[in-house]
Amino acid sequence: MQQSLKHNWKQFTLLVVINGFVGGMVGMERTILPEIAETEFHIAARTAILSFIIVFGITKALANYFAGRLADTVGRKNMLITGWVFGLPVPFLLMYAPDWNWIVFTNVLLGINQGLAWSTAVIMKIDLVGEKDRGLAMGLNEFAGYIAVAALAFITGYVAAEYGLRPYPFIIGIAMAVAGLLLTIFFVKDTETFVQHENKITTNNKSKDGKIFLRTTVTDRNLSSITHAGFVTNFKDGMAWGIFPLFLVGMGMTLSQVGLIAAVYPAMWGIGQLASGKLSDYTGRKRMIVSGMSVQGGSLLLFRISTGYPAFIITAALLGIGTAMVYPTFLAAIADIAHPQERAETIGVFRLWRDSGYAFGALASGILADFFSLTTAIVITGIIALLSSFVLQVRMVLEN
Repeated sequence: MQQSLKHNWKQFTLLVVINGFVGGMVGMERTILPEIAETEFHIAARTAILSFIIVFGITKALANYFAGRLADTVGRKNMLITGWVFGLPVPFLLMYAPDWNWIVFTNVLLGINQGLAWSTAVIMKIDLVGEKDRGLAMGLNEFAGYIAVAALAFITGYVAAEYGLRPYPFIIGIAMAVAGLLLTIFFVKDTETFVQHENKITTNNKSKDGKIFLRTTVTDRNLSSITHAGFVTNFKDGMAWGIFPLFLVGMGMTLSQVGLIAAVYPAMWGIGQLASGKLSDYTGRKRMIVSGMSVQGGSLLLFRISTGYPAFIITAALLGIGTAMVYPTFLAAIADIAHPQERAETIGVFRLWRDSGYAFGALASGILADFFSLTTAIVITGIIALLSSFVLQVRMVLEN
């Protein structure tokens, strides 16, 4: 048995494809759900509109944690199947939900789908590739997921502009959910044996007290710094997901233009990870993470002062590049540090806090938008990201 991308490329590629379907499930919502809230359900308060993101973020965060905790006992493949079972009803509910409460409930199911399926796919890829290709593996994984987010954000925006907000934009979600489930059941192989093999040869130390949650959250300077940066990154994305479509419509953009801008951000996020994941194998994790947080913060401040369609496209692309710099690097850095037997749970704790950022970002930006303005929410989020890069530079003790 050998851990490498070369020797396990077939299973790795299959998991990349499946993760693309996982990303596509959440991409369906990114362009048009805030518009559905205002147009179909006549919801005016920004905090109420962003409630679907808050619920999604909390549910996904908890699902991430349990995916990490249970991966070794229940089995990776079983966790992936369970994630897809929760995803199957999502497109149908989005198509025919009679009121906003049904949309919120749908995002509970979507959060479980994303947490279990995406976390498990990450863990399985790390199991397959070993240390040498870890950054590249995470780059490919996140590339597939976020390119699918971008593609579906664009497609649903286009379809909504041509044929209406519902039901047609969500039909593709049915095909993705069914394909993801069937591929997992019939073709995916569990990777637990790779963990057992790596455990025999690793030089990483297990935690002395077994307090993985506490180490990842607070006490380990490297793990907790990475976790903090992950939280801020998704805090920013929770804001962007809910605020950007409303802000752009207010700036005179059409729904199809909003769809393209909303797609450019995750597209650059996805494409950039092809380079940033592997690049971090050479330049060092800390340097890539600190720089990426700075680019995210600066891009949000530029977004606020941008005017016109081309300028929004450019700043959305910069925001995606900044996110691409950090996203696969977070996971690769954690996999570098954690013992193989503790890796799944450590990643689960990291993803618990990282994806809770969706909920806190949506809640905070909704409150700021209601009490002040949409632009205030964007500016304050940008400042938080810049402050985060400074904290990382001071607190992380990795050599590079």
